[in-house]
Amino acid sequence: MYNETLINELQTKGMRLVDPTVGHQSRRGGAGPTDHKAVTIGDMTVMVPVHTAPSFESPYVVDAPDADGSSVIRKNGEDVARVTFPAKPKFSDLVTAEGVPYNQIAVLHGRDVLATTVLQTCIRYQSRTKTCQFCAIGQSLAAGRTIAHKTPEQLAEVAKAAVELDGVKHMVMTTGTPKGPDRGAAVLAESAAAIKAAVDLPLQAQCEPPEDDIWLQRMKDAGVDTLGMHLEAVSDEVRQRIMPGKAQVSVDKYFQSFKAAVPIFGPGQVSTYILAGLGDTVEQILDISHRLVKIGVYPFVVPFVPVSGTPLESHPSPSSDFMNAILEPLSKMIIDSGLAATKAKAGCAKCGACSALSTYEKFRIKEVAA
Repeated sequence: MYNETLINELQTKGMRLVDPTVGHQSRRGGAGPTDHKAVTIGDMTVMVPVHTAPSFESPYVVDAPDADGSSVIRKNGEDVARVTFPAKPKFSDLVTAEGVPYNQIAVLHGRDVLATTVLQTCIRYQSRTKTCQFCAIGQSLAAGRTIAHKTPEQLAEVAKAAVELDGVKHMVMTTGTPKGPDRGAAVLAESAAAIKAAVDLPLQAQCEPPEDDIWLQRMKDAGVDTLGMHLEAVSDEVRQRIMPGKAQVSVDKYFQSFKAAVPIFGPGQVSTYILAGLGDTVEQILDISHRLVKIGVYPFVVPFVPVSGTPLESHPSPSSDFMNAILEPLSKMIIDSGLAATKAKAGCAKCGACSALSTYEKFRIKEVAA
C-alpha cells in the first residue's frame, strides 16, 4: 500500500537501489525533471530521484527484484511497500530511416507518457548569467543522447510507434526557447499537426508565453490539447536570482497569457509548473496557486531536485514537511475549485509522476466522499 506521505518522502529524499539495473534506464541530464527513475507503487507510477546527493543518503532502499519482478522498499530497514519498475519500451529499440535512434527523439516518462524536447537548445542557456540555474537542457545534447531539433516527421513516426507498441496514452512536448516573439509556439504547433495526422494521441505543449496570444489559438488548432506555461519560481526575488533570463517575462505577462489560454483550452487544461524549494515560501506558493486556480489554471507544484552539472547541483531539496505544508492545502484548493489531475487531457497534471500532488488529491476526494 501507499499513501501521500510515502510518495512525498520518496520524492524529497530519493531512494537507493540494491540493483541499479532494474527497470528501463534512468534519465540523466536534459530538459525538465531528470536524475530520476520511474517506480510503480500500487496503481501509481512516480519519478523518484536516484542520482542525486540526497538520494545517496536516503533512508529508503529498494531490494533486488524477486522472481515475480517486484521489489520490497524499506525505510531504515523496515518494509513499507512493494514496488515494480516499468519495462523498457519497445519503441526505444527502433531507428528512423535516416539512422536516428527513436530514443534520441522521445523517451518514455512514467508508465505511459511519451516525452520530447523539440528544440534541445535555448536562448536562455547560451550564458550562465541568463540561464535557469536548475536547467540541464544542454547536457544530454552534449553527451550525444539526443538531437538538437526533432522534426515534425520524426516526432510523428516515434509517437505512432509508441502508441502501437507500448500503449502510450498521451504525449508531452516541451522546448528550449528560440529567438522570436512566439517563444517556441510555432515549432510546437508544427509538431502537433504532424503527430495528430499520424496518430490519435492527446498532446500537451509547453513553452514560455508567446508575445502575441494568437499563438495560443494556433497551437490549439494544430492539435494541442493542453498547454503548459511554466513559472518555475513565483516571487520576483527568486525569479531574478534563479532564472534571470526567463524572469524578463514577467509574472504579469504569464497571467495575461493564462487568462487568454483558459477560454481556448478549457479550465484545468492549462497548467504551470512550480518548483518548490528554490526560495519561495509556502505562503508565496499557495497565494499564487490560489490566483491560478481561481482563473482555471492547474498549479503543478513539484519538489526541486538538484541536477549534477548545473549551478544548483549542491542546492538542497525541500524537506518532506515543507512539501506537505504546500500539497495538503493545495490539493484541497484544487478539488474544491472543481479542477483535478484526473480531468486533464494530457501532460504533467494528468501524468502526475513528478509530484505527490495527485496522490494528495485522491485522498482528498475520498475524504469529501466520506
